[in-house]
Amino acid sequence: MGVLDGKSAIVTGSARGIGRATAELLVEHGAQVLINDLDGDVAERASTEIDGETAVFAGDLTKPGVPDELVAKAIDAFGKLDIIVNNAGYTLDAPVHKMSDEHFQAMLDIHTVVPFRIIRAAAPHLREPAKKEREEGREVFRKIVNISSTSGTFGNAGQANYSSAKAAVVGFTKTIAKEWGQFKVNVNAVAFGFIDTRLTQPKVDENVMQIHGETVQLGIPEQMRQMAPMMIPLGRPATPEEAAGGIFFLCSPWSNYVHGQTLHVTGGIFGGMSG
Repeated sequence: MGVLDGKSAIVTGSARGIGRATAELLVEHGAQVLINDLDGDVAERASTEIDGETAVFAGDLTKPGVPDELVAKAIDAFGKLDIIVNNAGYTLDAPVHKMSDEHFQAMLDIHTVVPFRIIRAAAPHLREPAKKEREEGREVFRKIVNISSTSGTFGNAGQANYSSAKAAVVGFTKTIAKEWGQFKVNVNAVAFGFIDTRLTQPKVDENVMQIHGETVQLGIPEQMRQMAPMMIPLGRPATPEEAAGGIFFLCSPWSNYVHGQTLHVTGGIFGGMSG
C-alpha cells in the first residue's frame, strides 16, 4: 500500500527536472498524477515512461484560461483533486539596470500569477468536498505545495525578476494557508537552493528553451557553479530526486499539521548563493 493511494495530483512543469522527479515519487507512492509541460511531446514521453496512472496536459500556463483548462483536465481524468504542486518555471537573468520590462513581467507571470490562477480554478474542487466532510465530522487533508527559491527568501544578484516572483510565492502561500486552513488544505512552499537541473547547468549553446517564440538561455556562469560546493555545507548540489523529497513530505500525511510554512531545501545554505 502506498501512502498516497487514491490521491490525485497536478504537478506543473513535470516532464523534466524537479517536477519530473516529484511526479515519479508521487506515482511510486500510489497517486494519480497529471503531467504538464509547455512541450506536449516531452510531456507525453514522460507520461509513458512513468510507471503508474498518469494523464497529460500540454500548454502555456501563462495564457489566461489555460490554468482553468489544466484543472479541468485533472478533474476529467481523475474525478477529483487532492494535491497541487506549482513547480513550473524558468529564469531570465540580468542585472537590474539591464533588465527589460518584458523579462521582469515574464517571471511574475510564470512563478506568481500562474499558481494563483491554478489555485483559484481548483478552489471548488478543494473547498466543496471539505465542507461536506466537515458536516460529517471528518478531516480529510488536501495539499498545495508552491515552489519558491532561496533567491526569493534571501535575494540573488542578477535575479531581481525571479527573486521578486519567488518572494511573492511565500506571501501568497501564507495567505492561502490562512484562508483555506478551515478546509484542511495544507498550503506550504519549498525554497530550493542549488539543485542540479537545466537551470543550474553551464550556460552553453545547447542549454536553451523556447518561450513565447524567444530563445531563452538557461544555466548559470561556470564560476558560480565552481564556487557552489564551497558554499554548501553538504558540499554539493542536490539531485532532482533529493529536491522532490521535500515536496513529497509536504504532500504526505506526515505534514498534516505543517501549514503556511516555507521549507528550505538547500544543503545548509542560509544567506543565498552570493553577497
